[in-house]
Amino acid sequence: MTPSPLTPLLPLCQLPAGSIGRVRELTGDLDFCQRVREMGFGESAFVSKVSGRGPFICQVNGTRIALSHAAAMCILVEQLGRR
Repeated sequence: MTPSPLTPLLPLCQLPAGSIGRVRELTGDLDFCQRVREMGFGESAFVSKVSGRGPFICQVNGTRIALSHAAAMCILVEQLGRR
């Protein structure tokens, strides 16, 4: 399933706090992409952003994870709504 052309992808760091998004693309080197997939941020995963300032606290698969700004920049999401 591809995102609608009307729904732009944005880096996870730009997803507003309290919002839910779906991971659509991972950028960065292969090691980084593999590591965040292992943490649950695979393509199509649902993620909710808990805090709006770095380090960013996100919840994925029932687990809260802190991400640096650099890591959150490499995770592109489609915003779906608010919690």
